[in-house]
Amino acid sequence: MAKGHTITVDQGTEHVRVVRDGQVVAESRRPLLLRETGLPVRYYLPPEDVRTELLSPSDTTTHCPFKGDASYWSLPDAQDLVWAYPQPKDEVAAIKDHFCFYETEVVPG
Repeated sequence: MAKGHTITVDQGTEHVRVVRDGQVVAESRRPLLLRETGLPVRYYLPPEDVRTELLSPSDTTTHCPFKGDASYWSLPDAQDLVWAYPQPKDEVAAIKDHFCFYETEVVPG
């Protein structure tokens, strides 16, 4: 990790969901909360809680020096809406194969 840069991954109990055009794409009560210096909290959802049949694999990949290489998926109207780390770095191994969306809403409970 770079000096002053931290990442933590914690098991959350928040009820979160992703809705696109009125359709629930993902919903979970067991997201992983990834906190990274300088970035908003990101919710990584177990694959069982994501409607993966709605997603199309993208050719996009990105590299994060702290998390590893990310793969992306799209919806018909939303390119690269979701990403995951198939082989994350050891420090964030818990997020392996969990899906993260740009727009995740926390459902008031």
